[in-house]
Amino acid sequence: MRIRRKKWAKEELEKAEFYIDNPEIYRNGWHEQFTKKQPLYLELGCGKGSFIAQMASKHPEINFIAVDMIEAMLGLSKRNIETAYEMRKPENLLLIRANVERIFDVFGEKDIVEKIYLNFCNPWPRAKHNKRRLTHTRQLENYKKFLKKGGEIHFKTDNDELFEASLEYFKESGFEVISRTYDLHSEPIFEENIQTEHEIMFSQEGIKIKALIARI
Repeated sequence: MRIRRKKWAKEELEKAEFYIDNPEIYRNGWHEQFTKKQPLYLELGCGKGSFIAQMASKHPEINFIAVDMIEAMLGLSKRNIETAYEMRKPENLLLIRANVERIFDVFGEKDIVEKIYLNFCNPWPRAKHNKRRLTHTRQLENYKKFLKKGGEIHFKTDNDELFEASLEYFKESGFEVISRTYDLHSEPIFEENIQTEHEIMFSQEGIKIKALIARI
């Protein structure tokens, strides 16, 4: 998703206590960056951050890390997080800047994650770009290095082709798809479904939301 540069984003992010611009230095030490030792959930490609802001503020018993690489998006995420936490510093949420395609440079085997959220990631429709998909087998193999045994990936998309291809990617990587739906709003599969900006927009356009839960 293209977004215009936000001149204010860099300065605001630098002042935010929950934002990390050099996450590689915390590899294999993410659990120690939180006040409490709790299960760790991860959102890859958090966009404007409305999903993670709502999810994390509702669940103080879980630690969350949200990842994106676009400064403008991260700036909007920072503001949405502050709004959800009523301007208090979130104790259970970190916002980091990183390229998800190189996520293993940031998370190692000791950074045990129990759940990964992939919400409306870029479908990369051209065949030569398929390997950049966040659900591609190459990426799933990286997630397996820090995803807890029995851990889950929750995936949502509006894109039919990406969804069908992803079912095969998960199978190839040894994941079990324990739930799937081609119309999330008519056939819920999540205990709670916090809608992202994309989800609301696509639903208003009459596009059905595809979703799955995959377990390793």
